[in-house]
Amino acid sequence: MLVNDAYLQCKNVIEYHSKTFAKAFQHLPKKKRQAVWAVYAFCRKADDIVDEGINPEEELKKFKHQLDMFILGKQPDSSFLWIALEDTFKNFTFDIKPFYEMIYGQEMDLKKNRYESVDELINYSYHVASTVGLMLLPILSPTNQEQLKQSAVSLGYAMQITNILRDIGEDFERDRIYIPTQLMKDHGYTHMMLNNKQVNESFISLWEELAHLAENYYQEGLELMHLYPLNARMPVKAAAHFYREILNSVRANDYDVFHKRAFVSSREKKQILSAIES
Repeated sequence: MLVNDAYLQCKNVIEYHSKTFAKAFQHLPKKKRQAVWAVYAFCRKADDIVDEGINPEEELKKFKHQLDMFILGKQPDSSFLWIALEDTFKNFTFDIKPFYEMIYGQEMDLKKNRYESVDELINYSYHVASTVGLMLLPILSPTNQEQLKQSAVSLGYAMQITNILRDIGEDFERDRIYIPTQLMKDHGYTHMMLNNKQVNESFISLWEELAHLAENYYQEGLELMHLYPLNARMPVKAAAHFYREILNSVRANDYDVFHKRAFVSSREKKQILSAIES
């Protein structure tokens, strides 16, 4: 398979699974854009193993072994993912640690489906989302990586908490509850209420507490946008603002995360882009 064909398949993956990220990063220079596609496809592969794999534990172990081989300079197989990643690793200098940490985050989903505290949730969010930001840093800002690490981590926290708040209903159907048990107790929202898909004052107050936490992380992450090179600044800002708007979409749906899918429309994304460009 040719490298460009491999990248096109990675592009198909990001456009199918995350129109938000695809839209945000579409104006990057070609090499950076292709590299983002490849990294996203890597992360998506790990995520799909956990959510859709027949034997996810063994499949994830195999995927981790493939990464071991890749790091040693060996092609694990002839799939488009490894072909695209090989070219990406030639063009950019990566810290491999976040790649392994992200796989560990996926392993957490195989072993843990309840979270006691916000701290536990943040630790999980680091492994499945902040690591993605750290993987992308060498692509987006090769010269300011150290200064931008905390920004990438904060945006990862924010986006993962946003995902969790949007997907409460879907996750519950998979027997996963990411809303911390202690937070539910603090707001008087019981597991029986969750089981009955109740959206009441208790639910809204706990939802908003986590949403405000996410919004604070968005603010933290966006404070250092000036350190990104010009060609990456707008894509990163767009991704953060698109994702943050999901929270307002849930609010517009009257917090019904059990029967309605919150999303940001193309028109709303255009409005956001116009606002952050001005």
